[in-house]
Amino acid sequence: MPSLDPQQRRRLWLIAGTGEGPALARVLLERGWGVTVAVVSASACRAYDAHPDLRLEVGGLAGPAAMAARLRQATQGGQPFGWVVDASHPFASRVSSDLAATCRSLGQPLLRLLRPNLEAEAVDCTLLAGCEELACLDLARERLLFAIGARHLPKALALVAPAVSFARLLPNPASLRQARAAGLPEAHLACHRPGTGAGLAPLALEAALIRQWGITAVVCRQSGGTTERCWHTLCRRFGLRLLLLQRPEEPEGVEQLELPDLIARLGACG
Repeated sequence: MPSLDPQQRRRLWLIAGTGEGPALARVLLERGWGVTVAVVSASACRAYDAHPDLRLEVGGLAGPAAMAARLRQATQGGQPFGWVVDASHPFASRVSSDLAATCRSLGQPLLRLLRPNLEAEAVDCTLLAGCEELACLDLARERLLFAIGARHLPKALALVAPAVSFARLLPNPASLRQARAAGLPEAHLACHRPGTGAGLAPLALEAALIRQWGITAVVCRQSGGTTERCWHTLCRRFGLRLLLLQRPEEPEGVEQLELPDLIARLGACG
């Protein structure tokens, strides 16, 4: 890869959410980078500490054309991005695929933040290639807690009937509307961010949901982050069955690095 002159190295474009994004942005800002972060929602902005060299841009990245337009805009404005860093969720596969294709076509340097695979801590853990495999399991007597995102609930719920299903959702109106449209009654829904709760012990809210609803199995995604680790811990603690949806393949030809290596790869800006 050709070396980048100091002007090009000054800014980078970080595609991220509220997982590793805020901590990664903080480290990069400390190292002298100017960071532009693309987040999906205005609520995600609250996770990022204010900084004079931090710019937050709200809105979904609507495909390769919009991504290419943003990269060209930065170049034409005299502040090209030295790097694009894809720290999007492992299951945001369309974003990663589109970003890889766009950066390749423009010759734009791209790094992908790779979350490590977690050891299976749950006593009874089943890895599923996709939602469709839920239909192959005997779940009729289970009380299932879904933590897979509201968008995928309708498909998943249709596959597990007649199991009794519940869902933990992110606290935003769109998620609640999607879950209601999927047919779940309000008494079977909980809206909160994983692991949060002022003044509560870690995982206290999730543990309370498991007890209140009499959960026997959890369906979550192999995201490799703190949320997946949370469900491993709780399933082991309560003796629950864990059904883990396998993460999608990463785009080919993109340099993938775990967090410490990615920070070292970028180095200090200067």
